[in-house]
Amino acid sequence: MKILKKAITLNVGLVLMGSAVFAQDLNDAKKAIDAEQYQKASSMLKSLVSSKASDGNNYYNLGLVYLKTGYIDSARAVFTKGITADPKNNLNLIGLGEADMLSNNPTSAKTNFDKAVALAAKDYKTYLYIGKAYLAQDKPSEDVSKPDFTNALANITKADELDSKDKDAEVFLAQGDAYALQKKNSEALGPYMRVGDVDPNNRRAKTQIGKMYKESRAFPEGEKELQDVIAADANYGPAYRELGELYLQWSSFGVDKEKAAKGIENYKKYMDLTDKSLESQLRYAQFLFYAKDFKTLEQVATSLQVPANDPKGIVVSRLKGWAAYENKNYPQALTYMTEFFAKEKDKSKILGNDYLYLGKSQLQAGQDSLAVINIIEAAKIDSTNADALAEAGLSLMKAKKYGKSAEIFQMAIKYNPNGKGSLTNYYYLGQTRFYEAYIAQKEKKPFNAAALVAADSALSHLNKVSPEFALGYFVRGRIANLVDDKTTPKGTAVPYFEKYVSLVKPEEVAANKTNLSESYNNIGAWYSDKDKAKAIDAFTKSLALDPADTYAAARLKELQSPAPAKGKGK
Repeated sequence: MKILKKAITLNVGLVLMGSAVFAQDLNDAKKAIDAEQYQKASSMLKSLVSSKASDGNNYYNLGLVYLKTGYIDSARAVFTKGITADPKNNLNLIGLGEADMLSNNPTSAKTNFDKAVALAAKDYKTYLYIGKAYLAQDKPSEDVSKPDFTNALANITKADELDSKDKDAEVFLAQGDAYALQKKNSEALGPYMRVGDVDPNNRRAKTQIGKMYKESRAFPEGEKELQDVIAADANYGPAYRELGELYLQWSSFGVDKEKAAKGIENYKKYMDLTDKSLESQLRYAQFLFYAKDFKTLEQVATSLQVPANDPKGIVVSRLKGWAAYENKNYPQALTYMTEFFAKEKDKSKILGNDYLYLGKSQLQAGQDSLAVINIIEAAKIDSTNADALAEAGLSLMKAKKYGKSAEIFQMAIKYNPNGKGSLTNYYYLGQTRFYEAYIAQKEKKPFNAAALVAADSALSHLNKVSPEFALGYFVRGRIANLVDDKTTPKGTAVPYFEKYVSLVKPEEVAANKTNLSESYNNIGAWYSDKDKAKAIDAFTKSLALDPADTYAAARLKELQSPAPAKGKGK
């Protein structure tokens, strides 16, 4: 949860709305909080604060709603009013302590917790809520420290001891949460199952069990747990969210279209049953990105209404840019990503994908140098983004910017030496360096011999790790031909061309006709004055591939012509 350190404007004495809309029942408000219906819960609690202004429980739960929706300062204001209204109720002190934890101030939190204990040291709920407050950072962001599991479990254990009759399912729920947040699912399972024994109508524990199955990739088991929750309560939104995220993971993040569609369907149901808060809409937008539903993502992202000074606006710019690029709306993607970078001043919050989409958008706009800088940044953060360096290299190669292209493939190798697509990077490095030198030679300009040596080394590595990669030998042959002494050639290219033609399979000949013909011509030329039969065979094969090849035809005719008769003496 992105914590917004700002306050919602509070009118004098908390002028409250909606008092006639919802029943004046704290348990109903708590159920709404659990179901993540925060706007509904907020209206109910404001009404309760107005009608029962001396009951600290109402203030505490209203403050929790503000904490859960990211408004720490507003929560503090409510907790403070609650302490004034009901000074013997320690819950609002615990609320202030939780706000302190979310503000990375554990010292102040401990002070408030100690005051709460001093007021009601024998009440198990004191320790239960303190324990839960230590777990409050269950969605840590850059602004929020990790949960204090040690203090959380110590207080929850104390609550369990004081609740000797095990009458409160909330204690077991908190125990389960403390373990689940540490990914200790085996330890969490027992307490979550106890919840059902104490409170058979509790939906969250079973939802958490389904979530744990999802995290363990036991998708069928998780699906059953979550569908059981929905069967028992078709209006319990969190179960649909977890089921949606389960299907997303089960779909291998959009690869299985049917499961991805199920994921989106369930997540939309979750949205319909909850507040459609900005936070949940942003989470839905991120969900759509990973489900690869980019069209819907762009629609959702562009429709989001964000207050001018709300930092979530930066996230919206990000998602608009990502979606626009994936939908091939490249100019708009560049606009959105430029806007994002202008807004986000904290470099530590910039993701690899942000640099990636900015760079790729710049590449589409012809801003090659800027594009490469940003794609390199993306690869530094996440080596899988090195694939985009390869894309940039190919784009530059198609534009015949061979030197620049070769530099990019060299970087792609650096950041992705052994990963997906890495072998082709070695090949393209060799190919682009060959083209660069070939054109320079053709234009009677000096070429970069050192770069060619490095390219040949890359191709040599390719030959070793993938000896069946035929084109690697072909390009090595071209490079060797280019640098061979033109006056007294050594024929170093010939073994590479011979290896290449030996590796091309019959079904691959049609796609490799041009390269095969070039290889046979080079082989034939080398053997013309050394092994006439080999030379004739090579040129014959070249002509079979390309009957219009005048060079092969001329050389074959020359080799097959009878030798001129020796002149007789007088």
